[in-house]
Amino acid sequence: MIPCLVVGTGLVLLLTGLWKRFARDTIPTVLGLPGGSWALGAALALITVLGVIGGLRCTPGVSGGTRMARGLRSAGTALCCSAAFGPLFYLLSGLRARNCHSTSCAYIPGTGTAFLAYVVTAGLVGWFVHRWISARAADRLAMEQARVRRLRKKGKGKSRAARR
Repeated sequence: MIPCLVVGTGLVLLLTGLWKRFARDTIPTVLGLPGGSWALGAALALITVLGVIGGLRCTPGVSGGTRMARGLRSAGTALCCSAAFGPLFYLLSGLRARNCHSTSCAYIPGTGTAFLAYVVTAGLVGWFVHRWISARAADRLAMEQARVRRLRKKGKGKSRAARR
């Protein structure tokens, strides 16, 4: 048990360090593309919102199906969670580290603006998607209630015992 914990912790720290190194090496290049930091923040926010939607759609808690189907559903959920949290950690890696005075921890110009665009875009798009989904659910509920009301008017919406 202890060796698994030590190896797992080491693996998590290694992957975190590699991710931060990758992000700090690529952020200046990506910020130099047309659109700059605002476009980068908006694009990463859209990836996050799509990842959240996908993660909610393919939740692994659904029982039934073959082992292969459950495995694919779990892999899809893991991929969507990576798409949801990856862009956030990518942008956070470009911000200045708190107590690090090395040049590898320095602030990368444009990252703050990209983070601001990320937060605003993710908030607005997430809110619009939530409103759209909840409006569709309310419409479906209203249609179902109208259908049940019509059936009850005809006497078909009651149980067999209540019809006798």
